[in-house]
Amino acid sequence: MTLTDPPQTAPLIDPFGRAITYVRVSVTDRCDFRCVYCMSEDMTFLPKADILSLEELDRLCSAFVAMGTRKLRLTGGEPLVRRNIMELIRSLGRHLRTGALDELTLTTNGSQLARHADGLRAAGVRRINVSVDTLDPDRFATITRWGRLAQVLDGLDAAKRAGLEVKINAVALKGVNDGEIDHMLAWCGEQGFDLTLIEVMPLGDMDGNGGGAVREEQFMSLRALRADLEQRWTLIDSTYRTGGPARYVTVGETGRRLGFITPLSHNFCESCNRVRVTCTGTLYMCLGQEDAADLRAPLRASPDDGLLHDAIRDAIRAKPKGHDFIIGRGHAPAVGRHMSVTGG
Repeated sequence: MTLTDPPQTAPLIDPFGRAITYVRVSVTDRCDFRCVYCMSEDMTFLPKADILSLEELDRLCSAFVAMGTRKLRLTGGEPLVRRNIMELIRSLGRHLRTGALDELTLTTNGSQLARHADGLRAAGVRRINVSVDTLDPDRFATITRWGRLAQVLDGLDAAKRAGLEVKINAVALKGVNDGEIDHMLAWCGEQGFDLTLIEVMPLGDMDGNGGGAVREEQFMSLRALRADLEQRWTLIDSTYRTGGPARYVTVGETGRRLGFITPLSHNFCESCNRVRVTCTGTLYMCLGQEDAADLRAPLRASPDDGLLHDAIRDAIRAKPKGHDFIIGRGHAPAVGRHMSVTGG
């Protein structure tokens, strides 16, 4: 896959003066897991004709790079189940070599890492996020429905051997994995991984039965969790940032970082620098709002990127100030789409 790069244009600034420098791009809505907070078990996936081709994804990502994006994260579904995905990753790596892009990374469930870790490193990827919500094999199978913990652990070993920096992402679920956060902190220290904890978000219908699931029962405030952890761990505030929403501390006992993503207990919208693009080319300016723009039409309407650049710039001008996430009895999901639709 060889594509020419468009010339640099003026950077993207939203109505609130925030520079948009971080784009998360979903390359597929498909996944080999069915995590309970991400999608229902009986999913209906999109027709392949609706999905952007690898060449279109390259053009789309490159347009954002030309407009000031410094960090690209590939997501899904599970990005590594997309056929020939390594072609796209290798192609996007050219932006790292020219200096137009600071970082190319991805969020993965780890199931395919054993096959692709070396290739990711060779393409220029240096850091990955791997979703692991529990280290208990039975609980892991319950949360992911279809996943096997041993397969993910093999993938993590491959990532370490390849020299990839690993950050573990864990959704904090009260009554599910809240009793093993200490164990995960210790394990990450032993493995040389950072850990980020994420509050469950009110997106879609987790149980797939139309009942809205039990988010209120599963929601765990990370502000309260941090206070609990501080009774046993030395948590030192850190200025470290990755460009995403996590706020970090250093764990004195392990020397590793612990991040907190708190869309509900501590809104982080004031510093939002990112947007998300689905595998169909729909641009969501905010994870927690329905505001969206179609980028597939201008992408397919012309072989040059003029219309695409215009559509992106118009969309950023409409980026909202923040989300409206609320978890509580009687509150419907903030948005009806599953997390897998927007991209992890």
